[in-house]
Amino acid sequence: MAYFLQLLANAAPIAALYATLAFGYAIAFAVTHRADMTYGVLFAFSGQMFLIFTAIGWDRLWLVLPAALAFGASAALLLSVGTGAAIGRFVMRPLAHISPNAVIVASLGLLMVLMEGARLAARTRQLWLPPILSRSVTLWDGGDFPVTLTVIQLLDISAAAAMVALGWLVLARSRFGRLWKAVAEDPKAAALCAVDTGLVFVCAYAAASLYAALCGLIATSRYGTMDFSDGLLFGFKVVLIAAAGGPLNPLRAAAGAAVIGIAETVWTGYGPAAWRDFAVVSGLVLILVVSRRERVVV
Repeated sequence: MAYFLQLLANAAPIAALYATLAFGYAIAFAVTHRADMTYGVLFAFSGQMFLIFTAIGWDRLWLVLPAALAFGASAALLLSVGTGAAIGRFVMRPLAHISPNAVIVASLGLLMVLMEGARLAARTRQLWLPPILSRSVTLWDGGDFPVTLTVIQLLDISAAAAMVALGWLVLARSRFGRLWKAVAEDPKAAALCAVDTGLVFVCAYAAASLYAALCGLIATSRYGTMDFSDGLLFGFKVVLIAAAGGPLNPLRAAAGAAVIGIAETVWTGYGPAAWRDFAVVSGLVLILVVSRRERVVV
């Protein structure tokens, strides 16, 4: 029983990360209506920029560790969100309504540019952060097998929950949320009602980039490093989850992603870990095939 409870506790940070990633991706997916791997690229790019600029702050600027981490996080957010907004304005907005293949090809091109840029900036080194807030907190004392999480895991869960809640409030209660929903449902009709659909598109893409960047910081601070292959795998899963949840349901996409995160952790605890990603991706593809509905995408 204690082992199962520890698995659920370990699943909570992963589920929170998946949910936040899926929520942010759904914001962009609602206006692009195209599968876009750039989101996973920005997630990994943010983590790598965090590592690079933290190393610069520590080695070259002689900052203490908290200041170096703050410097790295600020630089990563600025670069990642700025890059995402530029991609949305100059790449995805012109291509989104032309062809799905054009978006996929552009995503692959952006992947190579950002991945190679980050590799060259890091001089092909694998950078690592020192353990951050790794003190264990006992959630349930079962005698010989206490259920614990680290401080950084608890903070990550709280930050992810706050990001999803704040994003949902903005989409549900703000003027931007109403404009976003109008453009997502029918951009031509929204344009006829004097809505600047281009500005809404870019703002939605920038908001999604912010979520990807923040999740990159969360994942990197927890695991200590970030690799582009990990970011792409996270991004690919999020694309499938958001597609299954629907483009106008960021909250439902987040809930589905949380379930996937829990399922992954339980699988790792009781099944062969080498087959985990294969089983998760296959299950998501099966759900998409079974629940597929024909519809006109404009």
